Amino acid sequence: MGRANATANSHHPASPPSVKALAMLRASLSAPYPPSKPNAPPLEFNFEVIESKPPTPDQLRTILSYVTPKDVNASYSTFLSSHPGLEEQPESAADVAELGAQDPNALKWPMVVDWNGGRASIGDVDGVAKMLEALRQRRDGEVKDEDVVEPRGWFRRFITV
Repeated sequence: MGRANATANSHHPASPPSVKALAMLRASLSAPYPPSKPNAPPLEFNFEVIESKPPTPDQLRTILSYVTPKDVNASYSTFLSSHPGLEEQPESAADVAELGAQDPNALKWPMVVDWNGGRASIGDVDGVAKMLEALRQRRDGEVKDEDVVEPRGWFRRFITV
């Protein structure tokens, strides 16, 4: 199948969930996946690690569209940790990006995004595992290409499958 999916991991090394997710992602590329099947091949996807830097405002808007059901009002608080020093909630993607640049601990880590598949996980290792399982299902032919949801947002123009 080749390396069809472009996945980014905004990683913060001080965050235990981020460290665990990064290890899972790297292992899925270099060892049998799923690990319970020793004869299975590793997954194949393009992978980029962005360390301690929040996504751009445009990326944050797209990520939020991936994790928010269409009938629910999106909230930028989705990206925030339970950081005790935060007095005001960000009202825009630019506010979140600025807050994350000033204080990375104010954000949930990791932020793992499958740009081509239109999936994301924010601060949730189980969400990363579900993303890897979706990639495995596609690799193993359990999901047909026409069953795959087209990503929403501006990245669709720049990423080709």
